[in-house]
Amino acid sequence: MAALDIRKDRTPAVLRREAKGANDARVARRILAIANALDGMSREDAARSAGMDRQTLRDWVLRYNAHGLDGLSDRSGAGRPPRLTADEQAELLEIVLAGSDPEITGISAYTREDLATICAERFGKSFHPSSMSRVLKRLGLSRQKTRPSHPMKDPAAQAAFKKSPGHPAQNQ
Repeated sequence: MAALDIRKDRTPAVLRREAKGANDARVARRILAIANALDGMSREDAARSAGMDRQTLRDWVLRYNAHGLDGLSDRSGAGRPPRLTADEQAELLEIVLAGSDPEITGISAYTREDLATICAERFGKSFHPSSMSRVLKRLGLSRQKTRPSHPMKDPAAQAAFKKSPGHPAQNQ
């Protein structure tokens, strides 16, 4: 069995201190396994002490040799790119903030279904309404709508009604 070559820019004591200060327990275990291997512990025993097998320790040592302590962190993928481009998202945000014109569209307020239809027509990208909810959330919007307001309401009459004696609002 070939010896496990580990870079020696840090001593086992320094590695143990680094492990103690690590925020991620998994990274700390990997650092401790490498420190044990540097101390002369067999690869099998060093791996077992950190809860991994020998081959896994070898893989982490290779990443440590190539990237230092930063190589011992888990890599997270970038994830799936958004279906709408930045320009399309900006346009959708403008559409939502402008609101619909009931006389032209026949819609008093956009629903997620309406916005999904708009995306299909404008951008050629179809969305399920629940997916549209996630898109809106990413844009910093909520799916709550303002309370409807009657077009014939009279603010002066409301104020006079609230000021009348015996109104429940006065007793609070």
